[in-house]
Amino acid sequence: MHEDVNWPRASAWLAGHAPGMTKGRLTVLGVPLNFSITPGNCDRAPRAIRESLVRFSTYAYEGADVRELIPDDRGDLTLFGGASDANGQIEEAVVQIKDRAVLLGGDNGLTRPAVKGLARSLGLGLDRIGLITIDAHHDLRELDGGPINGNPIRGLLADGLPGSNVIQIGIQSFANSPQYAAVAKQEGIKVVPRGEVRDGQLADVLKSFLLRMPRVDVVYIDIDLDAMDRAFAPGCPGARPGGFTPNDLREAAFEAGRNPKVRMIDLVELDPTKDINDVTAMAGAACMLSFAAGVRACL
Repeated sequence: MHEDVNWPRASAWLAGHAPGMTKGRLTVLGVPLNFSITPGNCDRAPRAIRESLVRFSTYAYEGADVRELIPDDRGDLTLFGGASDANGQIEEAVVQIKDRAVLLGGDNGLTRPAVKGLARSLGLGLDRIGLITIDAHHDLRELDGGPINGNPIRGLLADGLPGSNVIQIGIQSFANSPQYAAVAKQEGIKVVPRGEVRDGQLADVLKSFLLRMPRVDVVYIDIDLDAMDRAFAPGCPGARPGGFTPNDLREAAFEAGRNPKVRMIDLVELDPTKDINDVTAMAGAACMLSFAAGVRACL
């Protein structure tokens, strides 16, 4: 691959080979959780996203160069045991994170232990944590079968996260059920269906909600890549026609990074074995870099 000293690669930055300018720090942690409703290989996603970084530079036209952040790439967690065991391991790992961070999933089941770990790391109760999901699905399935990628929000409600602290953006028609929509309404979750977000306006919608969450101290943002239109996310089994574009998610990730209240995001539900030409993995990598650029821009 051609190398140009004037075109620094994002992969070199994450590996610590680019000169950091110590204006901030960003932690990256791979969470290869793989307990999906639809059997797959989401555990391979952290590696796929990292490998995609070789195709990106470090410079954003918003005026930010991510090389001005010192990356703390903690590699991938080694998870063992069942889903409940893995959840405990994820929570303990997140407790150790003190900087702003990106979690590379893995399936969406990681959101529950990550939110709990974030609260513990900051010494906060769940009532002080805000959660925004960018997702085609409610993830409010029953908990009887244990933690899976279809019930992290239901699990967090059971753990004590107030429904009024949860905002779900991008929920799709024909991808959910009336029963789970009723749970969202009963719990006081703010639901913004995909049809209510005008094309190209996802970042503006996210920004408006971030400005209207005064009751919480920090915000966690769950970015399920299946919120994208299936044409852009062949590596996400749950993606449907009519979703967002990769640029929508990238702009939203930048907006999240630019808001210091957002301490952590995750990127989930990529199965690289179903991807085509690394389209979905590259979209995930672009979101990670956009969040980093937003973090740099707010310093």
